[in-house]
Amino acid sequence: MFSEIGSKINRLRLDKKLTLKELSQLTNLSVGFLSQLERGLTTVAIDSLDNISKALGVDINYFFTLAKEQNSFIQKSYEREIVFMDKDNFIQFHLSNSLGDKNMFPRLVEVYPKRDNETVLTYTHEGEEFIYILEGILTYYYDGEKTELYPGDSVHIRSTLSHNWENNTNKIVKLLMVSTPNRFHESQQDAPAQKI
Repeated sequence: MFSEIGSKINRLRLDKKLTLKELSQLTNLSVGFLSQLERGLTTVAIDSLDNISKALGVDINYFFTLAKEQNSFIQKSYEREIVFMDKDNFIQFHLSNSLGDKNMFPRLVEVYPKRDNETVLTYTHEGEEFIYILEGILTYYYDGEKTELYPGDSVHIRSTLSHNWENNTNKIVKLLMVSTPNRFHESQQDAPAQKI
């Protein structure tokens, strides 16, 4: 994964006609570190990658590949890919190789501890959500109520009522989440028909 991130950084940097020294000045990261990163010889912390993404004018998720649609109905743990990363809040991993023709959207989510100055706002959207807590304690908001969820606890809601979560502990919370509608299935259905 890190060699792929490094090559994307290199491509973007060259497209923007930046030298390693100029990128170093924009990110406060050493030229040597950036050089090693571009060649896939070192790992990068999320905060540093966020600095690089801002300097190169892309969202941090640009560096993470969406899971590729495969024909297999089985996904091995080593095949799991990051689908979304929010450096301050959570990481999502796909749990399916074939989402295009499915109604449910399953994912593994890791929720990071909330920062002191963060405000959690509830939101609504179409569909349903099922959440199962695997590890840690999650604070869950639903329709004006606040609940603490522990490993083994689950929630199954209509997403049309206000909801959200936060991690008020100092450890990562891991949860299984399955929701509808599946935005990958919708995007295929909503694709414009080709003119013949």
